[in-house]
Amino acid sequence: MHLDRDVAPEYPLSWQARALTGLMRHTLKPASHLFLRHALALTAASQLGELVRLLPAATPDHVSLVPAAFSACGGEWVRGRDTLDEHKVVLYLHGGGYFSCSPRTHRPITWRLSAVAGRPVLALDYRQGPVHKLADSLSDSLEAYDCLLGRGYEPEDMIIAGDSAGGHLTLATLLALRDRGLPLPSAALCLSPWADLTDFPRRANRWQDPMLPAGRVRWLARRWTDGLDPRDPLVSPVLGDFTGLPPLMIVTGSTEVLRDEARRVAERARDGGVPVTYEEWPRMPHVFPILADVLPEARLAFRHMAMFLAAVAGLEELAAEDEAAA
Repeated sequence: MHLDRDVAPEYPLSWQARALTGLMRHTLKPASHLFLRHALALTAASQLGELVRLLPAATPDHVSLVPAAFSACGGEWVRGRDTLDEHKVVLYLHGGGYFSCSPRTHRPITWRLSAVAGRPVLALDYRQGPVHKLADSLSDSLEAYDCLLGRGYEPEDMIIAGDSAGGHLTLATLLALRDRGLPLPSAALCLSPWADLTDFPRRANRWQDPMLPAGRVRWLARRWTDGLDPRDPLVSPVLGDFTGLPPLMIVTGSTEVLRDEARRVAERARDGGVPVTYEEWPRMPHVFPILADVLPEARLAFRHMAMFLAAVAGLEELAAEDEAAA
């Protein structure tokens, strides 16, 4: 498999996808449009998220979940099958607009990612708004990465992954690591990344997206960039220079309001010499892999991630052989 390629999977649209996108269009999208208009809505959503943490989150019996603690935040170790390479790791950064969700809500992604990557996943419970700032989230991500290095993980045995706001944090983390001269992971995965926080109207897919109202995404970006330069690459990674970053996989849906940001990230990365596997799945909603319990397309997406990671591993083996021959 070539790492640098564009993919438009041609699987037939499942009845589950038709039903779910229709349901989202008539429930989640109007609810977001109605409630995400005031700072109090973010506070309420954040508090609701704290209550969700107390509820049991169902995972298959073979999945192992172990709490993890860091100086500024916590998280959990997720092991998706019995036989894993414990010398390797995925650092996962969940989405949720920087104000909601947690490692618990994203277990449908993390346990499957652990299984296909053949390694444990550290799902980070990083600090979020409205109490905390973007810089706090980035600091937590960098600290967790440094902690993993301190525990003996080699950079080439590490992967960073994230979805939506977590995709934003993944890209910002990579840029910050590179700019600080720190060792980079072997690869990164971004699912429906939110990569541009500048104040611009999103016109592409504003009606087609079954989940996210474009105006509310813009409103949220204004909230998180208050007092910041939105064109700073650590604030809007799509504007960054990706030179020197590891291979990147981007997965998005064709009707997402954030789709064009994902495309632009792929273009910027390729301009910097980074091999990018860009996958645009027809008519899939925002971060559709989290729906793998019910969506056949979401389960197939994890097979594609497995192929990408296998290709990255093959590239590393070739580089090691070349180095040995030299």
